[in-house]
Amino acid sequence: MKAFYTIGLLVLSNTFMTFAWYGHLKMKEFKWFEALSLVAVILISWGIALFEYFFQVPANRIGFNENGGPFSLVELKVIQEVITLIVFMIFTFFLFKNETFKLNHLIGFSFLVLAVYFIFKK
Repeated sequence: MKAFYTIGLLVLSNTFMTFAWYGHLKMKEFKWFEALSLVAVILISWGIALFEYFFQVPANRIGFNENGGPFSLVELKVIQEVITLIVFMIFTFFLFKNETFKLNHLIGFSFLVLAVYFIFKK
C-alpha cells in the first residue's frame, strides 16, 4: 500500500512541477500573461512548484525503506524520473501540438525503462 501512495504522490508532485517549469511557455499565448515581467512569471511558477513539495516530500518519506517504505533511495529517484518523463510527455502531447515524438526519443525512453529494470533487479 505504501508503494501505491508513494507513486500516486509522485505523479501529483510531477504534475505540479511540470506545470511550474513549462506551463508558462503555453500561458504566454494569453495577452494578460504575455504582459507579465519575467520576475512575475518566476513567482507564479514558484507558487505552483510549492505544491510540488507538498506531494514530493511525503512521497519520499512514505516510500523510503529506512522510514518503513518499500523503496531504496536510488529506487525512489529512478521511479521519480520515469514518472517525470511520463507526465512530461502527456503534458506535451495535450498542450504543445507542434512538438513531435521521434524515434530517438523512443529509444532514449526505452533506455530509461531499462534503467528501472536494472535498478530494481535484485
